[in-house]
Amino acid sequence: MSRENLRLVFAIVLSFCIFILFDAFFIKKEQPKQATESGETTLDPSKTTTTSVPEQSQASVPAVTAAQDALAENAMSSGREITVENQFYIAKFSERSGSIRSFALKQYRESISKDAPLKELIAAENVSGTILSDFSSGSEGRFEHPLFTANSYESMQINDGSQSLIFTSSPVQGLVFEKKFTFDSDKYLIGLELIIKNVSDAPVSGELAISLARSYLTTSQYGFEGPSGWINKKLEQVEIKDIKESEEISGDIQWVGLEDRYFISSVISKTPVPSSMKTEKTRHDIVYNRLIQAVEEIPAGGQQQYSYFVFMGPKSTQLLSKVGYDLKNAIDFGWFDIIAKPCLWLMNWLYGFIPNYGIAIIILTLITKVILWPLGTKSYRSMNDMKRLQPLMAEIREKHKNDRPRMNQEIMLLYRTYKVNPVGGCLPMVFQIPVFFALYRMLYSAIELRHAPFFGWITDLSAPDRLFNFGFTIPFMEPPYGIPVLTIVMGATMFLQQKMSPAPGDPAQAKMMMFMPIVFTFIFINFSSGLVLYWLVNNIFSISQQFYISKKFA
Repeated sequence: MSRENLRLVFAIVLSFCIFILFDAFFIKKEQPKQATESGETTLDPSKTTTTSVPEQSQASVPAVTAAQDALAENAMSSGREITVENQFYIAKFSERSGSIRSFALKQYRESISKDAPLKELIAAENVSGTILSDFSSGSEGRFEHPLFTANSYESMQINDGSQSLIFTSSPVQGLVFEKKFTFDSDKYLIGLELIIKNVSDAPVSGELAISLARSYLTTSQYGFEGPSGWINKKLEQVEIKDIKESEEISGDIQWVGLEDRYFISSVISKTPVPSSMKTEKTRHDIVYNRLIQAVEEIPAGGQQQYSYFVFMGPKSTQLLSKVGYDLKNAIDFGWFDIIAKPCLWLMNWLYGFIPNYGIAIIILTLITKVILWPLGTKSYRSMNDMKRLQPLMAEIREKHKNDRPRMNQEIMLLYRTYKVNPVGGCLPMVFQIPVFFALYRMLYSAIELRHAPFFGWITDLSAPDRLFNFGFTIPFMEPPYGIPVLTIVMGATMFLQQKMSPAPGDPAQAKMMMFMPIVFTFIFINFSSGLVLYWLVNNIFSISQQFYISKKFA
């Protein structure tokens, strides 16, 4: 095989490797779609203000030693709800298992519309809520999600300082459970204390589990979503499709969480302790991630207290770094983390001077292009040399068209004579692939781009660009259906780049290479406009560099 053909094969294989890597590392099997971004229910801000609680909710709280029939009577209902609000969230807590049944983020909305409901982190399908607790004892079995009574039935508006909400259960087989949530006016972080009281006449020991629960009726196609944890100073992630009946990972656990593209719900240990992270999935697509910790023997009349934090909010690098407890490690860009995180920092730094993330992406692209300028120069110079040899190569092919071995020998001699490396134009491109994947992962997952406008019709850099909104479906396109202007222009720049590159001698091969921009255009048609903007600007800078090199070394 001639070196020219080898170069063509290399380029084609490289292109398909890119497609395969996308499929292997970024694209997940698409689940049934729902109306909202993450398949979760919404909370109308007009209906989330603190309201008076019905008169029946004002009854005095029964003592922990109240008769079992009082608990049974209360269990006939789902328990009362208490609303807690600070500057960041509106949360609804239920006496049913002392869980969080609703958690709406006040600084984020479900869609780009100004009157869209607040972003809700707990789906309607998740009827049990999240931050569930249960205790299992080898002798007494498992005590799961008991009914609690709250120390207050008033809605709590936390404007300054901190306040606590305490849920207490009636005795269940000699045990009383207490859950104390502590809220600050200016923090996402919620304190959680669990107290197990042994009111029986015999010692007890077992395991305490704190459970996060989330509905995953829909999942992201390109980024990680599912259970995760920081275990033994290492990030552990469990793909939802890989969850069987249950999966358990043991070690020193700092936190466990449930993630989606932009948000995370997590339970944090104040200090890493030997424990287990256990993941389960129900047939209703509810995924549980449990932090399971051994409970030392509690003597009769004694108690044990366990302290945690709860964080439910955005996966913002700055915010999670302030929270501490290694929660910032939840933001992970996989193999390309070492490149993506500095790019994310730089993009946010640029945004501090120019408050438009679209312009920040353009400047970031220019900076990466300058850094990679030597590689690009070497690549385009090699392409330019190949282009100058095209007439001589055409003569050799015509002269030895019936003697392919001789033709290949003559072409090899031509390369040596003019000191041209036929794959020199491709190899430098290989080193740029990690940068592309790193920027892809960063631009796709950065919450800063969620609902961030650029200009004109591009009002959300995290969504595909669409000019107009047609009332009919378009093949290969995800809704909304419109004209993908940026993607079409990007495809045109790729076509122009292809025209500037030396064409293979075989006309059939040349047509195949010219088909590649069309393939890439279809691939990018549903990508976020922020990523398409990066690729478009990168193409424009590459065309300029290639034109400059071709003139300089003509």
